[in-house]
Amino acid sequence: MIYSLKGIVQQLHPTSVVVDVQGVGYMVGISLQTSEKLTLGKETFLNIQQIIREDAHLLFGFNTILEKEMFNLLISVNGVGPVSALIMLSSLSLTEIATGILSNNSGMLQKVKGIGAKTADRIIVDLRDKVQKFNVSEENISTFVNNKVKEESLSALEVLGISKKMSEKIADRILKQNPDLSVEDLIKQILKNI
Repeated sequence: MIYSLKGIVQQLHPTSVVVDVQGVGYMVGISLQTSEKLTLGKETFLNIQQIIREDAHLLFGFNTILEKEMFNLLISVNGVGPVSALIMLSSLSLTEIATGILSNNSGMLQKVKGIGAKTADRIIVDLRDKVQKFNVSEENISTFVNNKVKEESLSALEVLGISKKMSEKIADRILKQNPDLSVEDLIKQILKNI
């Protein structure tokens, strides 16, 4: 089992790299986060996850152990393959993924290409207890919950014909003073302040 690779970056693409280890080139799938840390022609060290299938031996590389751990958690969810996991790691930071899971923010996870409602819900249910260590503070969770409440409130007010620009400023002011409002209460407060 290949656990890590240390060698020269021979070829570099946004989603893959060829690492030359003493004359042997290893093709490794990577996220954009890891890709940004690599330089063509320079030495690199990658934490590797090897996946062996009937038709292929695949290598996936990560700049940090935490990114590798998140990758393994994501692919443990039924319906999330290695490519979907890499796309998610490329689209969102580790903290954003963990916060989205802990705050039940299915919509945020669905913004990732290839992740539908059912898969997002499955990720939340399966990984809720496993993502605590990814530096998620209570503040991050309440900010995500606030954003969700704010978005739903502004959408509802737009349907009523109230411009988003006007209601957004009021919503921000109200949420600063009272961050735990429900969608209904926030809409009432905004309507009182218009």
